[in-house]
Amino acid sequence: MTIASLHDFHRPLGSTGLTVSPLGLGTVKLGRDQGVKYPNGFQIPGDDEARMLLRQARELGINLIDTAPAYGRSEERLGPLLRDQRQDWVIVSKVGEEFADGLSHHDFSAAHTRMSVERSLQRLETDFIDLVLVHSDGNDMAILEHTEVYTTLAALKAEGKIRGFGFSGKTVEGGLKALEQGDCAMVTYNLNEQNEKAVIDYAAAHDKAILVKKALASGHVCLSPGVDPVRASFELLFAQPGVASAIVGTINPLHLAHNVATVAQVLRGH
Repeated sequence: MTIASLHDFHRPLGSTGLTVSPLGLGTVKLGRDQGVKYPNGFQIPGDDEARMLLRQARELGINLIDTAPAYGRSEERLGPLLRDQRQDWVIVSKVGEEFADGLSHHDFSAAHTRMSVERSLQRLETDFIDLVLVHSDGNDMAILEHTEVYTTLAALKAEGKIRGFGFSGKTVEGGLKALEQGDCAMVTYNLNEQNEKAVIDYAAAHDKAILVKKALASGHVCLSPGVDPVRASFELLFAQPGVASAIVGTINPLHLAHNVATVAQVLRGH
């Protein structure tokens, strides 16, 4: 039996020129175990475990990795873990949210945005980040209309420090506005929550990128007996032509392999 892989299913990330796997690896669990909403507790994996997980992801055809300053030590661990593999990965990070002493706080100023990206470049040991998203606190329109975060990201893109930028928000209005000037919106879309579908449709019509967070509803989905929630989730997701990739934050090798096999089956059927 051949192991399913996503190598044949890479697709464009909107009009950024980047090509990504339909499944991305979220790395909050590599750096932070406080204040995260998962049904079961977990232990942050050690370096050897993390290295094996990244190798497995790469071998299964995943090339998209999602991190953020708010993910505790995630970025600073990924730098050494991905050393000499930069060409193998499309790296997504964020700006706007900081996490310290168990609490989040937000800063969308120009100075903080620039500092944050420079710090991410150092931590990730790279000259550029493929995509930087604004980590919204929920006040999407206020952030986009009254702070300098988006204009600063546009400047950083012009300088070559980032390849693309966008917005990880919580509202339809914010997602639509973010796509007018940006390259990508990260939206919540799953079996329980589909109210951001208008953002996905806009992206499909305007050649913009969509990344999906909480694709599996962070493990909270309840379905009728006999229905595989993972398969049902991915069938819903990849029926939307606007979706480039779903970010799934697993540190369990079996879950990762199952997710990849399921996505490959779903996409083969489309």
